[in-house]
Amino acid sequence: MSDKMRGTVEMTAAMVISGTIGLFVVLSGQPVMDVVFWRCAFGAITLLIVCAALGLFRPEVMTRRQIGWAAAGGVAIVSNWILLFAAFPRASISIATAVYNTQPFMLVALGATLFGERLTLTKLSWLGIAFGGMLLIVQSKPDAGAVGTDYLSGILLALGAAFFYAIAAIITKKLKGVPPHLIALIQVTVGILMLAPFANSAALPVDAKTWTLLVAVGVVHTGVMYILLYGAIQKLPTNLVGALSFIYPVVAILADFLAFGHRLQPLQLLGAAAILIAAAGMTLGWTLVKRRVARA
Repeated sequence: MSDKMRGTVEMTAAMVISGTIGLFVVLSGQPVMDVVFWRCAFGAITLLIVCAALGLFRPEVMTRRQIGWAAAGGVAIVSNWILLFAAFPRASISIATAVYNTQPFMLVALGATLFGERLTLTKLSWLGIAFGGMLLIVQSKPDAGAVGTDYLSGILLALGAAFFYAIAAIITKKLKGVPPHLIALIQVTVGILMLAPFANSAALPVDAKTWTLLVAVGVVHTGVMYILLYGAIQKLPTNLVGALSFIYPVVAILADFLAFGHRLQPLQLLGAAAILIAAAGMTLGWTLVKRRVARA
């Protein structure tokens, strides 16, 4: 099997795993802080074993400055998890995931604000389409699983999660050359320290089903997913990584329908499609208008 084929398989598996995390979070029935804490704890154990096996615990691998940036990224990524997991029961997994995929636009906005990156007409056009999709989702009537102010708060939480993901992505750019498994380990370790005071250690789950779901979120959806994702990124061109990443929202919407029967209303479906298409266009560099080649 070629590297490209192996990377495609790894990326596909990583995105399928990511698409099912909302299902595990909701089925666990645990408070969001507890779920994220155990995700970090079990994820840290998995990544600790992987990093040790790869021989990454050497002083020359990371500088103190890089460790500091990785820790800051950990605050952002853990905040992202908290907000996204809180959005799932409020707006449904499908809607929260669709809104969460406004991440590319958050990155563009932060790039323009912090680094003076130029906003092209194409980027603004995709942003306008995504914003239109957001309006359709906000204005549409939610299904029986998400009603009232919870629906709107779920959308706002998903937007907040996308913002913190963009912050984490910008910080990660400063860590070029650092083994990604080690970055992930530092991030989940920071998560343990952040959430330990808030985790409900006095009333731990007593049934095997809940523990199985929590262990899966930490080991599979964090440890294994990171390993597959970073392995794929090292083997695949950027455009293919971007294209395969859209398996994640498709799987999430399908899992939400199969597990909970959440069927998107017509306006919600149209809005979600607009956001995902715009995000794909932004990520993959699609152009809305073909440039005319001037004749000599």
